[in-house]
Amino acid sequence: MGLTGKMVKQIEIRAGGDVIHELYCKNQTGVAKITPGKVHGCDLHHGQRGDHGSIICWDYTHEGKRKKAKQHVEPDYENNTTKFTMLEGDLMELYKTFVITLSVEKHGEKDLVTWTTEYEKLNEDVEDPASLMDFFAEMTKDIEAHHLPKPAEAEAGAEAVACA
Repeated sequence: MGLTGKMVKQIEIRAGGDVIHELYCKNQTGVAKITPGKVHGCDLHHGQRGDHGSIICWDYTHEGKRKKAKQHVEPDYENNTTKFTMLEGDLMELYKTFVITLSVEKHGEKDLVTWTTEYEKLNEDVEDPASLMDFFAEMTKDIEAHHLPKPAEAEAGAEAVACA
C-alpha cells in the first residue's frame, strides 16, 4: 500500500453538467445554497470567481464534522474541467498533497460528471478518501435534483407542447 493514490467517481446526470461546472467554477456560493446541509459557504480569498488562479475557502460538513478547505482554482472552460489544489484545511492534516478535478462530458440528454482525487498521504495509517468521493457524488445529485423540472413544471411544459 503506497502513500500516493488516485480515485475516480463518475455520476451520470440529466440536469446538464455545464450547470454543475459553472457552479463549482464561478458560483460556489450557489453550491452552498443548493446543498446547505453539506456546504455552508465559500469565501473568495484571492482573484475573482471563475478566474484561473483564484483562491477560495469552503466551509462544509463531512462525516458529521464541520471542516474547511482552502483551494487554488484552475478552470478550463474549453474542456469543461476544473482543478482544485488544496492549500490549507482539514484534509491537509491527513495528506501532503490533495488535488480534486471536476470534469463534465456531454452525451446527448445525459452528461457524465467525473470527480478525480489525486493525493499523497502523510502516512500509511491515512485512509483513501472514499467517503469524500461519495460526498462529491451526493452533492452532484443534489444539484441535479435542484435543476431538474419539478413535476408541476414538467406537466406545464408538456401541456405547452401539446397545445402548440
